[in-house]
Amino acid sequence: MQPERIAEIQQALAEAELDAWLFAVFQGNDPISVDLLGLGGHGLITRRCYYLIPRQGEPRRLVHDLEPAMLDHLPGSKAGYRTWQQHRQEMERLMRDCRRVAAQYSPRNELPTVSRLDAGTAELLASFGVELATSADLVQRFVAVWTPEQLESHRRANVELHRIVREAFAFTADHLRGGRAIDEHRILRFILESFERVGLHTEAEPIVGVNAHAADPHYEPTPETSLPVRPGDFLLIDLWAKERAPGSIYADICWCGVCAAAPTDRQQEVWNVAREARDAGITLVKSRWPSTPIRGYEVDDAVRQVVRNAGYGDQFIHRTGHSIGVQDHGQGANMDNLETHDTRRLIAMTGFSIEPGIYLPGEFGVRTEVNLALTSTAAEVTGGEPQRDLLRLLA
Repeated sequence: MQPERIAEIQQALAEAELDAWLFAVFQGNDPISVDLLGLGGHGLITRRCYYLIPRQGEPRRLVHDLEPAMLDHLPGSKAGYRTWQQHRQEMERLMRDCRRVAAQYSPRNELPTVSRLDAGTAELLASFGVELATSADLVQRFVAVWTPEQLESHRRANVELHRIVREAFAFTADHLRGGRAIDEHRILRFILESFERVGLHTEAEPIVGVNAHAADPHYEPTPETSLPVRPGDFLLIDLWAKERAPGSIYADICWCGVCAAAPTDRQQEVWNVAREARDAGITLVKSRWPSTPIRGYEVDDAVRQVVRNAGYGDQFIHRTGHSIGVQDHGQGANMDNLETHDTRRLIAMTGFSIEPGIYLPGEFGVRTEVNLALTSTAAEVTGGEPQRDLLRLLA
């Protein structure tokens, strides 16, 4: 963490009327702290270590005597401990003059991606008279924001995903027209091979679901579970990837099609609802950004209302969208008023998905996913034109 970044954090602490921001790291408990403190290459952190950035003055480090160099790459004073008694004493000293402190904490676990501080440490801090405040807004500002170069990496990855998803549907159509067998896992392998050819990386394999499998939002095809794809089937493909260069940003999209000349009336009806819901979310963001503040839950409300009005509210079982970053699911605001009540404001140089889904167990499921990137002046749907209609593989 460079001195200028610490100065920016201290300015943010002053604006929020906070005395400090505490980072508490033990093993893999807090990816946010590991990221911001540059501990990703340290492997297993076997003893508790702490980094505190006060509103004014130099940062403070507290490390175990067994791992004394754990935070040496960061500026600030350093103290050590060996016994549990010393740990308590040094923790109290670390928190001196700090009463209202930000930490990776979320009241009532409202935002689980931020809620990383364990209850025992929270109790210990409370015994020193510390009042905890959530770091959610600080995390979004200092972890989720993209650089201009990262935005460009996201745009490029999204263009590639749009090309690859179309090619995956065309690959499927070629097999069907030629009477050659194809299944979900073979389509998945085609996508991964396409990623490899263009230098894309994914942290998890794509979702390729046919018929009832498309109604499972997190279905993972394997050689054992893979179903054949046949004429008349409904097919959903959800894929996400980023460039291999360090710091690259993910893109994440989902398209749907029918292995037929035209969809059934029910398939078309459900698709139309999902598409209209997606577009309602895009419209809300574009109409208000950047002049009017937007909070994550508001986007979810706008999208979900369309689905509810159409009578499919109970079949839309996940949030509208997630933050996107160097991991597919980033640390910024989610478009969510279902699983969580995300009150964080959307901020410039961040990105997220809008992906309403309607899932009919035993039949089929529809999801249509786009990515939005927010610059200081515009809300951009990245990667190309959103899917307007179901692809018709045998038209």
